[in-house]
Amino acid sequence: MANYLLVHGAWHGAWCWRRVLPLLTQAGHRVHAVTLTGVGERAHLLSPAIDLETHITDVMAAMDAEEMDDVVLVVHSYAGMLGTAVADRRLERLKHLVYLDAVLPKPGESWSSTHASATRNARIAAAQADPLFGFPAPDASVFGLEAEDHAWVQRRQTPHPGKPYTQVLNFDPKRVASVPRTFVNCTRPPLATIDISRLRMRDPAFWDGAWLPGSQVVEMATGHDPMVSDPQGLAKILMALDPA
Repeated sequence: MANYLLVHGAWHGAWCWRRVLPLLTQAGHRVHAVTLTGVGERAHLLSPAIDLETHITDVMAAMDAEEMDDVVLVVHSYAGMLGTAVADRRLERLKHLVYLDAVLPKPGESWSSTHASATRNARIAAAQADPLFGFPAPDASVFGLEAEDHAWVQRRQTPHPGKPYTQVLNFDPKRVASVPRTFVNCTRPPLATIDISRLRMRDPAFWDGAWLPGSQVVEMATGHDPMVSDPQGLAKILMALDPA
């Protein structure tokens, strides 16, 4: 039995894993999906006080509350920031870190650091104009979703807290790199805001050479939300990482 802790990306909630959870549990694994403060069913908590530390604490608190060790931590998109922080702070609790089409930060970077200036400026401006300091989700079509999948995600997305977008993360890359890591690269269509991370996942110089040893890349020919568009394929990849 493996212990999977699933962390969604921006604008989503634990709801996005609905099609993956039964596939993992029916195979005998233990699974818990986190909803970050201010989004999903916790959207009523959205406020200017939510920051990057709030979301890092959400993940660590879930790990503690569920009494999980030897965790396969799966972090989607924005949550790459959170998985990196948790690996730095809770190294002994993790068995594998999965960056699911996720942000791969350098120390001292924010989530917004690798985005085009137009994207960054638009999101910051939207948050500043919102009394709750959130910025809206893009249309779900950018995740490669169509028809019923598009409609489901489109109506479930909620504004994302603004502070975590620009707050920097400091961490020890060699410490994080001591955890076995997999980058799941979603290629059809590729989401533009992940492009820099796609370059980094194969860069022998990334994290001063610490990234590539102990890491692997797995390709998925689907869009940015594979838990929606290809749950069976994603579950198969996750279970292959830890066949226990």
